[in-house]
Amino acid sequence: MSTLSELRGEIISCERCPRLRTYCREVALKKRRQFQGWDYWGKPLPGFGDPKARLLVIGLAPAAHGGLRTGRMFCGDSSGDWLSRVLFETGFANQPTSTSADDGLKLSGAYVTAVVRCAPPDNRPNRMELERCLPYLRMELKLLEEVSVVLVLGRIAFEGYLEAIDYTVHGRTHSKLKFVHGALYDLGGGTPKVLVSYHPSRQNTQTGRLKWEQWAEIFRRARSLVG
Repeated sequence: MSTLSELRGEIISCERCPRLRTYCREVALKKRRQFQGWDYWGKPLPGFGDPKARLLVIGLAPAAHGGLRTGRMFCGDSSGDWLSRVLFETGFANQPTSTSADDGLKLSGAYVTAVVRCAPPDNRPNRMELERCLPYLRMELKLLEEVSVVLVLGRIAFEGYLEAIDYTVHGRTHSKLKFVHGALYDLGGGTPKVLVSYHPSRQNTQTGRLKWEQWAEIFRRARSLVG
């Protein structure tokens, strides 16, 4: 795989995980009542953003009625609202909202992706599904040559990213690294620094586990780190 465009095509046509593909097709067919007028995307989702990004943001997976509906990662749900707004406020995006894949959003210096490309039931991919999807993240890491900071959103994204780089960094293991909101890890060996955040899911934002100022501070740190 030599380009992000080629990788995008391979991800969109992926059928590696029967359970996830069946679930996504069912969601796209049944739809949520408020989105009955939408033609759901329904397919696996590639990452999006600036090919020369210095910041790589990694989430868990598309939301069933967010990214799976709109065709863009972190778009069309409350998590996407939080991400779009903070990317805009820290100078990584040209607008503070993202409601559809053709709404004019453009990222500058940032790229957004996930460890799993299909919406999983209950937001819980199983172990095999995660392993089947990680090669796509590994390929993105190779193609996004200027990334200097990786921002992981949530524990599964954190652990998935560490597995991905174990595969590419000659047997190095990072099992002692802990998922702690606000942690910054320098793994050495020419790999990007890793910045850790809670995921901006409703479960975290509505309970106050993740407050807006905490969230914004993470991205201000990311901005400072990438320059």
